[in-house]
Amino acid sequence: MTFDIAIVGAGIAGASLAAEIAPHARVLILEAEGTPGYHATGRSAAFWSETYGGPGVQPLTTASGAALRAGGFLEPLGSLHIGRAGDASLIDAFLTEFDGSAVPLERVDPAAFIPGLRAEWTLGVMEPSCAYIDVAALHAAALATARRHGACLVTDAPLRGAERRAGCWRLETGAGTFDATLLVNAAGAWADRVALAAGVAPIGISAYRRTIAQLRTDPVAPPAMPHIADIAGRFYFKPEAGGRLWLSPHDETLVDPHDVAPEEIDVAIAIDRFEQVVDWRVTAVERRWAGLRSFAPDRLPVYGFDVTVPGFFWCAGQGGFGIQTAPAAAMLATALLLGRACDPAVAAIDPAAYAPARFTP
Repeated sequence: MTFDIAIVGAGIAGASLAAEIAPHARVLILEAEGTPGYHATGRSAAFWSETYGGPGVQPLTTASGAALRAGGFLEPLGSLHIGRAGDASLIDAFLTEFDGSAVPLERVDPAAFIPGLRAEWTLGVMEPSCAYIDVAALHAAALATARRHGACLVTDAPLRGAERRAGCWRLETGAGTFDATLLVNAAGAWADRVALAAGVAPIGISAYRRTIAQLRTDPVAPPAMPHIADIAGRFYFKPEAGGRLWLSPHDETLVDPHDVAPEEIDVAIAIDRFEQVVDWRVTAVERRWAGLRSFAPDRLPVYGFDVTVPGFFWCAGQGGFGIQTAPAAAMLATALLLGRACDPAVAAIDPAAYAPARFTP
């Protein structure tokens, strides 16, 4: 069987795209691991924030909101961006960046939202639209929709080589040989490697390690406390079920794509920064993990056909915002892949902003 479209990668990007395309085409999803979503999707910090990723990503996040709410994947959280007196210019720049956007932002006193906040943290901006996102349910729903419409998922199938012959791709994988008319690169941190395997010039997508720790604290984080983010990008934390707290040092360590594990020094840095914010005591580190975030050189996602190799489509470079933008990204990519009109939810988004042609000399 020759498939219309083969998607390399069954994380949130590949799964969401397959769910959109499967009603209209014969879709094959190739996943290198034994479990879809093993590396980045399964290790998310699990929040949806319209400001996360900056103004270039915000339209995709905002456009995804309706679909995520309709599917029951979001729960109220809110996000409070905090700073000290020396961070005033960062607060001002943050508000200016999103001035005129659809994102509601309001200056507030952070002490009103964070018990035990140390006195020097006097600046705050509330982003009330921020929400918890049920990543596992969203990913599972996308895969289920794709399968229901006939998509074929093959795991333990790393791409070893791809050759285009007479308008068709011959794909050599760890699970056998497959043929497809179009090849979609949704391989996350491995996107450049997949491109090279297909004879396509890499874009320069780099992988970065991000660390998260699950803590017990005294006092326990109030359930109604919002997500807390340092305006200078040195940490973020949020309350979780059972009185737990998820904390990250907001690290970005350049690594080769692999099954990353957290470094003890990064967990220690996170806790040190946390204790500089509140007078709480960390009583236990219950879990720690790390995931991969993959960025193109300009830190915007890449959606569109390669400019030099026919039939090769990029759906990559989604950093840490791939989950919160997944519905809109899938709608946009589907329109480009199938040559159809955009879904009304993304009709106002210019796909040229994310086209791989921007990296062509």
